[in-house]
Amino acid sequence: MAEHHDFDARAPGHGYEAAATDQTHGHAGVGKYIVVFLALLVLTLISFGVGNWESLRHNSPGTMWATMMAVSCCKAMLVILFFMHMLWEANWKYVLTIPASMMSIFLLLMLVPDIGRRTTKYAEERWLYAAEPRDVSTPGESAEELGHDKDHSSHEKKGAGSAKH
Repeated sequence: MAEHHDFDARAPGHGYEAAATDQTHGHAGVGKYIVVFLALLVLTLISFGVGNWESLRHNSPGTMWATMMAVSCCKAMLVILFFMHMLWEANWKYVLTIPASMMSIFLLLMLVPDIGRRTTKYAEERWLYAAEPRDVSTPGESAEELGHDKDHSSHEKKGAGSAKH
């Protein structure tokens, strides 16, 4: 007669081996999460320091923003890899993320010409009521110093003084 065995949840085929392989194949332990958390703290401090560096903000704002964006991308990568467990996912993650990334970059680039040429077909009436570009070379000007009353005089200079406001 066949030998009878009691049910054992740890036996292969009952889900126990999946839990055991997670621990043996290098899923992050508490130590890795603490290291990632500390790295996120350091990157946050770098971003804060760069953002509040007055001379960098006034002399080279492009460098400041590029540094802050690079630090933000590193922080996002750490969160995605470790806290969302993408580091241990199968290779199908590339099938999902690469086409989605390509599509988002494509859509972003398709908007660039639209944004750059948005004023080329303005009607005269649209120009009358469109906001005039502001000189941003002198930060900290008050509303009175910017001269909101200049808007009406500039329209008159363009020959639009007869337009109804």
